[in-house]
Parts: sequence; C-alpha cells; structure tokens
Amino acid sequence: MSVDSTKTTHFGFTEVPEAEKAGKVQGVFTSVASKYDIMNDVMSVGIHRVWKDAMMDWLAPRAGQKLLDVAGGTGDISFRFINRAGRAEATVLDLTESMLVEGRKRAEADDLADQLDWVVGDAMALPFPDNTFDVYTISFGIRNVTRPQDALAEAYRVLKPGGRLMVLEFNQIPNDMMQKAYDLYSFNVIPPMGQMIAGDRDSYQYLVESIRKFPDQDTFLQMVCDAGFENAKYRNLSLGIACLHSGWKI
Repeated sequence: MSVDSTKTTHFGFTEVPEAEKAGKVQGVFTSVASKYDIMNDVMSVGIHRVWKDAMMDWLAPRAGQKLLDVAGGTGDISFRFINRAGRAEATVLDLTESMLVEGRKRAEADDLADQLDWVVGDAMALPFPDNTFDVYTISFGIRNVTRPQDALAEAYRVLKPGGRLMVLEFNQIPNDMMQKAYDLYSFNVIPPMGQMIAGDRDSYQYLVESIRKFPDQDTFLQMVCDAGFENAKYRNLSLGIACLHSGWKI
C-alpha cells in the first residue's frame, strides 16, 4: 500500500506529510533501541509486564499456533507467547531493524531460536500470504503506524479463519481528574527521564504526544469492527492507562 504524499497525519502533536511519518518513527526507535527495554521498566514502574501478562491471559496461547507479533521490537510478546504455548512459532516483525537486533541479543532469543523469526517489515504491507497466522498481536505499536486502519486490514488478511487479533495500547482514562494527573506525569517526567537514561528527550516527547493522539477505546473498537473482525471487545488495564482490544476473523 502506497502512502499518499498529498495527505498529512500526526507525528505527536506535529502535522507531517503521510509519506514522512514512517521515516520519523523509524528514527525515534533507532535512537532509543538500545535503552528501550530499560525505559519501559522505568516509565511504567514495571507495570508494562503486568499488562503483557494480562494480554497472554486473555489470549490463552496454545501449542501449535503461529503468532505474528507486529511492531514486535525486542520480542517481549513473542517470548511470552511461546513460553505459554510450549511448542509454537512466532514471527517478530518491526519497521526498525535496530529494535530486532536488540531483541536477538536477549537470552530468550537464543533459547527459543528454532521457534522465532525476525522480519523487517511494514504493518501496512505485511510480507506474508493471506491466511497464514493463528494470532496477530501488536503491542504499543499501532499508534505509530501512519494509517492504523490499513494495519488492521492487513491483520485481517494474514490471519487464518478463526484467527485472533489482539492490540495492547496506551489509551484514555475515563476520569478527567485522573487523566490530568497522568498527563502531568507523562509530559513532565517521561521526556526528562528519556534524556537522562536514553540521552534522547525528543523521542520520548513524541511518544507521550502520540498516546494523546490515539483514538479512545470505543473509537478504536469500531475501527477493529470496520476491518472485518467479529466478537470485538476491549478491557481497560490500570484504569484505562492501557487497553486490550480483541477481535476474531470468523
């Protein structure tokens, strides 16, 4: 799928041509790749691990399944999936090669090497045939895609009939006072923390802005349905700071 050079989209709070967003996102994750896992732990005080475990609880991976983990970065979701399922296969796909390089350095990657593939690719144009995978996951990645609806359409295409989509993403707290408190933390703590730990304030400024630009839970649920998924539902995590969306290709 080509990107329309005449259209614009958001890159955080900045409006940019659609054709430029993927390159800018790549630049962000190339910059932070070596500190990405450490920053996830620090920013969320480790709670991202609880959210990812909740994702696995709802997915209930089974032996023999094939997972496509899009924007899979350093492999967190794929490692969890294989460990839960036992004999399963996972393909980690990411737009940014340096994120995959960091993932391959992890001890789990060596232990699970015969069950893992690492692929550089675009969520909007997946390099796989139709009806290939049993499960599609994207964790904290879909808000960085230029056109999320196209990514959902691609997810539907590559899933087998009976396959399952699950999206883990930051979202909106359905309480104005708590959302304001969370915004204060996000904008005043995370970018300086990014500067201190990763030496990159601007990338983490973009990341907190991108969260605020992402559709709310009900709007995104409708997008999942519009892509063709059925029995679509969502579950808020930590009061809505993060959210899991699930849908089935039936």
